[in-house]
Amino acid sequence: MPADTTAGQDDLKSRLPDPSQFVPELWDIGGGMTKAQENGSISPALIALVQLRLGQHFDSTYHTIGQTRILRALGESEERITAVATWRDTPRYFTEAEQVALELVDATFTPNPAGERVPDELFARACAHYDDRALVTLCMALGRSCFFIPLTLIGKPIAGRPAGENWTR
Repeated sequence: MPADTTAGQDDLKSRLPDPSQFVPELWDIGGGMTKAQENGSISPALIALVQLRLGQHFDSTYHTIGQTRILRALGESEERITAVATWRDTPRYFTEAEQVALELVDATFTPNPAGERVPDELFARACAHYDDRALVTLCMALGRSCFFIPLTLIGKPIAGRPAGENWTR
């Protein structure tokens, strides 16, 4: 059984109270984005892998804990979950299609002073593994996480707590 990730966090408070009390539409919008990413064109595991990588890019403990929890529930190994952070050095843990998806995350969210963030060559490799619907869905999965990242970095909900209990201020 995994360790309790909330141990010792009873005294922690988020910086903001539940944001939905100020923007009631927030969870409806997020729910629509979640539904869009769960259209079946890419696997739930791939969604969680790319969202974990995105959380790592933004140094978001809230997102990385959440995606790690999802990946464990999907039956992913600790090795694969851990290897996301260093996926380029651990290709044996990921299929070529997963590697391309992780590369798309890195390219999209890392400045490239020498040119485009997502060059034509990377897009062509992605097209070899994903059809148009899957590529758009992958973009929506990244966009869903990006929608919430400002709230989690600024508002700092308590990582590891269940939804509804993570906004404690």
